[in-house]
This record gives sequence, C-alpha cells and structure tokens, in this order.
Amino acid sequence: MVKKKLITAAVATAAALTLALAGCSGTGAKGGGGGGSAAPDNKNIKICVYTHGDGGTFWAVAQKGAEDAAKTLGVTLDYQGSTNDAAKQASTIEAGVKGGCSGIAASAPDPGAIQSAMKSASDAKIPTVTINSGSSVYKQLGAFTHVGQDEIVAGRQAGEKFNELGVKKILCPIQEAANSGLTDRCKGAAETFKGQVQQFNADGALADLNGAQAKILAALQADSSIDAVFALNADVATGAVLPAVKTVGRDIKVGTVDLSADALKAIDAGTLQFGIDQQQYAQGYMAVQLLYFAVKDAIEIGGGLPVYTGPAFVTKDNVKAVQESVKEGLR
Repeated sequence: MVKKKLITAAVATAAALTLALAGCSGTGAKGGGGGGSAAPDNKNIKICVYTHGDGGTFWAVAQKGAEDAAKTLGVTLDYQGSTNDAAKQASTIEAGVKGGCSGIAASAPDPGAIQSAMKSASDAKIPTVTINSGSSVYKQLGAFTHVGQDEIVAGRQAGEKFNELGVKKILCPIQEAANSGLTDRCKGAAETFKGQVQQFNADGALADLNGAQAKILAALQADSSIDAVFALNADVATGAVLPAVKTVGRDIKVGTVDLSADALKAIDAGTLQFGIDQQQYAQGYMAVQLLYFAVKDAIEIGGGLPVYTGPAFVTKDNVKAVQESVKEGLR
C-alpha cells in the first residue's frame, strides 16, 4: 500500500465533496457547482486554528494542510501557534472569540489551561474541534470532534514494535512536561511492552537539542540495561537521541513518533527502526474542512466520536514511498 496515494486520494475526495456541498449550499457560495476549478467565495467565513505548535518540522506541515484547505474552500484562515505556551494559546483563543472566528480548532496538550477560553467559544455558539492532542478531553472542551490520533493507542502499538525488536528496557524522553499526550504515549507503550518503560524528563528538548542530547547520553551511560529509546518527536529523535546513541556505542534500538526528512533518511539507513505517522497534514486540512461544514451547513462530522488520522507506521519497507510525500509537504 502506497501511503502517498492514499492521502492524496483522501484529500482529493474530501475537497471534491466540499466543493460539491458548497455549490449546493443555500447560502449562495460561488464556485464548486460548475467546472469545479475555482474555489468558492467564502471569505466571510473565518476559520481559526490555534495550536501549541512551535513552527518546527511537524507543525509547518500541519499549517500547510490548514492553508491548503482554506484555499480550496475559499475561507479566511487565521493560523497561530503558541510555542508550547498554554497561557498564550488560551489568550489567542479568547481573542479569536472576540475577533470574529466562525469556527475554532485548538490543540489541547494542557486542556485545563484552555478550558475557560474554549467555553467562551461555546457560549458564543462558535463550533470547535480539537486537533492533534485532546482525543480524550475534546467533549469536556465543548468540541464536537477531535482530529488526530489516540496517543495511548499509538504508544501501545509502539510497545508491540519494540517487542518485535527483542529489546528489554525503553527510555521514553518527554520533551514537553505539560503535554499529557506525550506521557500518554509512554503509558501506552508500557501497557503492551513486555519489558520496562522508563519515562525521562527532557523538557525543553526542542529548544535545545544539544542540551537534550547530553541529558539522554548521560541516562544511557548511567544505565547499561537500556537497549531502546522511544522518541516522541522526530526532531528529538534525529537531533538528540541518535547522536547520543552513536556516542554511547551500544546496540540501542530507536523508534519515534512523527516524521521529518531526516527521520526518513535514518529509517532508510536502518539507524531508526520506525516512525509513527499521525499525518499532521491531514489534521490541519481536516480541521479546517470540518469547521467549514459546521459553519456553512450545520453539519458536525464524526458522530460525536474522534476522527483518527493515525497511527500508521513507517519502516524500511515503505519509507521510499513516504519520502515522496515529504518532498510535497504532505508529511
């Protein structure tokens, strides 16, 4: 199965459905009903995507997905990350409620920090979804669905992968201390892994990969029984974990969550055993699209359940096909 074709087909089908609905809408959207080549004129619909993202490799792809969906739909997009600052994210949501957002998508790694802001959106009758993180709390935040992957499920499947690799003890570095989704990944791995999973505080790793490398190296040197690392971010995997493993000189298996060009090269080379693909391009695209349906035609997709974009695994067996998607900005 070539994953690139599946994603492209899914997005194309979704776009076609969107344009068809726009063309049939009783609110008079332009385009979509004729040749389908022009985007409908929906600039009065303002879709706001407010994440905890830092604009790095992962979030740049999610943003591209949102931007592509907005272009297809002809809506106005306000995309803002908060670089893991929950208070900033909450204030951005509050400002969006007052600033005319028609629909709001928000990631929820620290749901308590944005709960009041999300309630403000709900009180204002603004439809909301959670994106990327929040699969277990989206209803509490007033969202009608969640777009992303279940982090416990992703962790469980990673645990099974590590079982197949024959390792005994996994180090699980957490690069954002307040992100419950990251701890869920480690917890999920511990549920299925037959050995031991050790959570490790690597808070701030994305901002200081060299510092994270030193911390991880020290942990590996201090405990010779660690024979695997479950990295929870592709940049941490390639920028901190793999250099630390190379320095320590032991046979340590490494898997990661999320993808990057460097991570795919490492998978191809065999230094990284797997990457979990939650398809962040689809997360950004679908969040905008689902909010468009909710605003335009009062359609809430999902039936009250999450809309899952992952997990899927990239290994040496399928990495070549996925690398093509990265070049196109779909991963």
